[in-house]
Amino acid sequence: MNSKQLISRDIEVFYNKASEETRLEKGMGIFEFERIKSLIEKYIPSTSSRIIDIGGGTGKYSEWLAKKGHQVHLVDPVSKHLITAKNRASKLKNKFSVHLGESRKLEFPSDFADLIILHGPLYHLQKGEDRDLTISEAKRVLKKNGIILGFAINYTASTLVGLLNGLIHKKAFFEMCKEELTTGIHNPPDDFPWVLAEAFYHKPEQLKNEFTNQELTYLNTYAVEGMAWLDKDYFANMLNNKRKQTLSELIEATENDSYLLPFSPHMMIAVKKQTNHEK
Repeated sequence: MNSKQLISRDIEVFYNKASEETRLEKGMGIFEFERIKSLIEKYIPSTSSRIIDIGGGTGKYSEWLAKKGHQVHLVDPVSKHLITAKNRASKLKNKFSVHLGESRKLEFPSDFADLIILHGPLYHLQKGEDRDLTISEAKRVLKKNGIILGFAINYTASTLVGLLNGLIHKKAFFEMCKEELTTGIHNPPDDFPWVLAEAFYHKPEQLKNEFTNQELTYLNTYAVEGMAWLDKDYFANMLNNKRKQTLSELIEATENDSYLLPFSPHMMIAVKKQTNHEK
């Protein structure tokens, strides 16, 4: 299947220009990788289980999970990512499988997976009905009592960045922020080509509703970066062990605080598939 049909052309172009591989190996990416692993770890079954990593990119998380002994299936719509992911899988004793595909139509049987990770679909699909399809497909493929972990971008993300670095005073950037704050729709302005491709930015309550509307049992929402990244010397301090410890403690102490969630650019929701009489 041609990946051009799977996702929007703009998203394909964005990822073909950007390097998802090196992103997690420098700057904020290093901390993001470690933090997200610690969040996923809260929900990984201790015994070997079936995990589907949807929007798994170049396979850094799939590799980590496969090394823990799980049977992992990576799904991604960007051909460039899959080449790196296959190469990564080939070097492992416990290989993970790599599939070209996308979240609205999963090529897996029903009641198949113990854990499903939605890495990109919730913010790369601007239409509510597409996100609903993604969630219903994940629910179908999930075993009873299985868990879905969904990652989303907060509706405040660009605005906070814009306030911290002065971009808010550039008209096109501010117009983009206003749109995100009011509708959740994110489209990068032409004069900011480095900004993320078209996306949807969630309000925390809205994210929760998209899952509970499909009768999935809500467990919790976690701040990924939390407030810590507002530290004006964030990068320097994250490279200093003592200061990193302070910031990590701050993130953990506030990770489930619903009032502080909008200060975190990314969030992770955890939900469970239960039958009605168990709730």
